[in-house]
Amino acid sequence: MTKIKKLTEEDINPDTLNGQTLAYLGDAVYEVIIRRHLVCGGIVKPQVLQREATHYVSAKAQAALVTKMQDEEMLTDDELTAFRRGRNAKSHTKAKHTSLKTYQLSTGFEAMIGYLNLLNQDDRVQELSKWCIDTVEKDGLKDYDFE
Repeated sequence: MTKIKKLTEEDINPDTLNGQTLAYLGDAVYEVIIRRHLVCGGIVKPQVLQREATHYVSAKAQAALVTKMQDEEMLTDDELTAFRRGRNAKSHTKAKHTSLKTYQLSTGFEAMIGYLNLLNQDDRVQELSKWCIDTVEKDGLKDYDFE
């Protein structure tokens, strides 16, 4: 096991982290928000929770959501920069059950969420996550079909 050096929040500059690292954090942050939304919505069976979560957190869903965000010009320049860093990051894993393009867009989405989280922009993370939830639940992704 790697020995972990304890850093403070002030020690971490998200502008210096690679896209994969930002995506690693963003994946967890967004996943917790979605899980909390589903549980608070009354879904309590694990198999149902897992199935429902995929509508929000799958690579296909995230790729569609971030593409729609860009189309609606709702992201700031800094958010777009973080997204691109994640999208363009060299991956050491293979995209499972999805195209490389979809996987890259999804990684960019997660990197953007991780970037905002490290900047303690929790209100913005919540705002974007709420938009994602509302969009998925209103079937707002039907025009964004990713493999």
